[in-house]
Amino acid sequence: MPVSEVRKQTRQIHVGEVPVGGGAPVAVQSMTNTDTRDVSATVRQIEALSEAGCEIVRLAVPDEEAAAAFGRIRERVKVPLIADIHFDYRLALGALRAGADGLRINPGNIGSQKAVEKVVRAAREREVPIRIGVNGGSLHRDILARYGGPTAEAMVESAVEHIRFLESMDFGLMKISLKSSNVKNTIRAYELLSERVDYPLHLGVTEAGGLIAGTVKSAIGIGHLLTEGIGDTFRVSLTRDPVEEVRVAYEILRCLELRFRGPEIISCPTCGRCEIDLFSLVEQVEKGLSGVTGSPRIAIMGCVVNGPGEAREADVGIAGGRGQGILFKKGKVVRKIPENELARVLVEEVRQLASSSAEAP
Repeated sequence: MPVSEVRKQTRQIHVGEVPVGGGAPVAVQSMTNTDTRDVSATVRQIEALSEAGCEIVRLAVPDEEAAAAFGRIRERVKVPLIADIHFDYRLALGALRAGADGLRINPGNIGSQKAVEKVVRAAREREVPIRIGVNGGSLHRDILARYGGPTAEAMVESAVEHIRFLESMDFGLMKISLKSSNVKNTIRAYELLSERVDYPLHLGVTEAGGLIAGTVKSAIGIGHLLTEGIGDTFRVSLTRDPVEEVRVAYEILRCLELRFRGPEIISCPTCGRCEIDLFSLVEQVEKGLSGVTGSPRIAIMGCVVNGPGEAREADVGIAGGRGQGILFKKGKVVRKIPENELARVLVEEVRQLASSSAEAP
């Protein structure tokens, strides 16, 4: 059964104008790594994330200066912004006044019960959703003692306690996340919580690592849950430029045939038969196609063994040879191209194809 037909139906909320849950497309989220107090730098990064396809952006709000800057940032960008709050409930109130489209809090670490109640009341008055973020590394010691460590069951118990508390205040605009650096724990926790509540779930593997380790952990953890129909938003956490998080996110969605954004590049891993600089060629094409939102299939193949066949299956493709390549369009050979012209020609062909598709009725 296709993945899209088995998604768990959750209640729908809105983060700004982005629908989350209730059958809406799985939304891609990321987080800035600039100093929020540096308004210009943060705005630039948010704009880069938005151009890459990020639909919701989270910002750290560590102090009152950052909360004030949040308001100025809110005025300069269109994408919905979530304020990430820890330890001080007053920062959450300040972020709400500054126009936050959502809050990310751990109710257990932002103050007393009365403090949490103030935040919830302010969010309810503004109809702003709250993401309850439970992290395996910051569970309350009572729960850790009860379960013998940060197990999946412990994370779920913590989340349910927070959910019931907010429900007792007649607040239902919630999104829940259960993050651990352990992929198996993360998967199990989301599976358990999905059986107990119908709130939208935000997926992620926290502290996943650099580009390679983080991509693998996220693809396995998030991808596994999405194939089970679990998850309404997600973030790929990488120790990297957050734009890379968005690129990896859309590749995960593409592989599962949930959403398509940007060209799909199929390229061979190369072998001793490759007679062109395929590594450089693929890198040049990827950079040249930055910002293209259409989803044509592109093949970049390095030799004449499998190359021509693979290239013929793509909308546009090349198969390389000694110092040159053959350009294919819709399965037909168009012409031969010198190696030093391959990247430029291929990028031009893809952009023209994407432009034509956009203009078609």
